Amino acid sequence: MTKALIIGGGIAGAVTAMALRKAGIDAEVFEAYEEGADDVGAFLVVFANGLEALRVIGAHGPVVANSFPAERVEFLSGTGKRLGERPLAGYVAEADLGPRTLTRATLYRVLHDEARRRGIPVRHGKRLVAAETVSDRRVVASFADGSRAEGDLLIGADGIHSVVRKMIDPAAPRPRYTGQNTVCGYTRDVKPPSAPDTYTMIYGRRTFFGCTAAPDGEVWWFANVPGPERSRQDLAAVTADQWRQRLTALLEGDRTPASDIVRATGDHIISSHAYDLATTPQWFSDTMVIIGDAAHAAAPNAAQGASMAVEDAVVLAKCLRDQHEPRRAFGAYEELRRARVERVVAHSALMARRAAPGTMRRLVRDIMLPRSITHGGDGADTWLTGYRIEW
Repeated sequence: MTKALIIGGGIAGAVTAMALRKAGIDAEVFEAYEEGADDVGAFLVVFANGLEALRVIGAHGPVVANSFPAERVEFLSGTGKRLGERPLAGYVAEADLGPRTLTRATLYRVLHDEARRRGIPVRHGKRLVAAETVSDRRVVASFADGSRAEGDLLIGADGIHSVVRKMIDPAAPRPRYTGQNTVCGYTRDVKPPSAPDTYTMIYGRRTFFGCTAAPDGEVWWFANVPGPERSRQDLAAVTADQWRQRLTALLEGDRTPASDIVRATGDHIISSHAYDLATTPQWFSDTMVIIGDAAHAAAPNAAQGASMAVEDAVVLAKCLRDQHEPRRAFGAYEELRRARVERVVAHSALMARRAAPGTMRRLVRDIMLPRSITHGGDGADTWLTGYRIEW
């Protein structure tokens, strides 16, 4: 039986392993970190397309049980003017559910728990340093701790700064830093501005801000904060108080709930750089392939990163089930996925530009956004969240 080595134990890695198991393929997951959750602190929405892909492999239940609904979004200008409201896109009729909000750490945990429940081994502390294809077309992975693993194929689910991507193509493009930090926070010390199933999106004069409320009343918020790219260590060294001061300065003068929410937030503030990767010319070799952010990464504005990774995982597993020679399966996977994911990256970049500060942008947006909402938006709902996988 074919055995897959999955490099990266995040969301993409866990779902890939479960999808391969459904396809009758053994898989082993290798995670660089000793323990911990994927992007601890941030939160996200899993949209209908991601939930449906999870449903295909029977893994949507734990995600639904550990999340809350995200049914609509309202828009405010920096002056506090209400620009409109619309439902969040997509619905899975078969499972009677729509988009769900949860933390990345929770999504990581429930998917890993489900993978382990299915008997899938997850090895921690395994940082990939080399991979080579041996004469019988098997692949051997070498790790920093001196250990090795052998399989029939290797899947790079190792994120935006993928090692596997560089192994497949040393000339692969680097991810592009968008110039924005995504800053997230949580507070119980302020009144939620909306119902728990609603996101409030605020186009401020100097920054874009969004928030929602958990069922227990805790406010979950994020903001796009411009700034230079820093090392992981330097970014981690920025304190919650420094972020709070930076954000309140950016929100000064706006007549919205955003400033009060930030001021009411204690030490539970975290940040990450926003990157995108518009296209990667080479996704695979004879024995290796990349998925999720390793192959394509969108700015966070469309909130589709997790759902795209889940889709990739299930489509790749289906292709490996139907095409027994890895390179043929990889080619079929790329043919099914490339156009869609690159369109998502471009769509998210467009959303980022629309949310960027600027007097003319603000004036045009405040005029056009209500009209767009009234007339059903730009048609993104159908192609973006209506995607379904025929297993």
